[in-house]
Amino acid sequence: MSLTTEQIQTAAAAIGVMLDTAQAAQFAQFRDLLVEWNERMNLTAITDDESILSRHFADSLTALRAIPSTPGLTLVDVGTGAGLPGIPLKIARPDLDVTLVDGTGKKVAFCETVIAELGLIGIRVIKGRAEELAHDKHHRAYYKVVIARALAPLPTLVEYLLPLARMNGVCIAMKGSDAQVEAAQAARAIKLIGGELDRVEPVTLPGAPDQRALVVIRKAKPSPSIYPRPAGKPRSEPFL
Repeated sequence: MSLTTEQIQTAAAAIGVMLDTAQAAQFAQFRDLLVEWNERMNLTAITDDESILSRHFADSLTALRAIPSTPGLTLVDVGTGAGLPGIPLKIARPDLDVTLVDGTGKKVAFCETVIAELGLIGIRVIKGRAEELAHDKHHRAYYKVVIARALAPLPTLVEYLLPLARMNGVCIAMKGSDAQVEAAQAARAIKLIGGELDRVEPVTLPGAPDQRALVVIRKAKPSPSIYPRPAGKPRSEPFL
């Protein structure tokens, strides 16, 4: 079994995203590669088609409501794993210039395979850690959109994300039902690292009862050069 283009288009439309047949076919191919590779390595615990469609594809696409419509924006997906949400966002918004970042070689190889098989242009994968990438002059304060999904608690996550965002750029943390609580816990970190909380926007997924939310943070001032701290510090000693 595989997902049909009609199923994919219907699920996307339910959250306000219109996909043409070619885009839906790319999602179907992405699903097939995800299931195939997952038999050889642990990419995801979500393997049934209904959950892939709702909790991976539709969930990823909800981020579009926080991404400006300006064409050609630079976007970095930190801790992308199996290419989520970066690859779905690229399929839905081909104009985006997308960089995927992950520290695990096998996941990087999977993402590279998906990009090649789907014929995606203007997207690449980097093997590395956010703590290091954000101190690289080619990436620091470069991206208009910085996004992460299920990567770390928000006080830690903002230290990874904000230094990568350019001034007036947006950081999007894709969170669950505790998003408001996490946003409050991260208030000090957001201010310290140059951000300003824009909003916490609830989102509902088709066929999924649990509540999701987008924590949207604006880059209000330059991040102090010492952030992010060396690998491990943001997790072990978050700003609370």
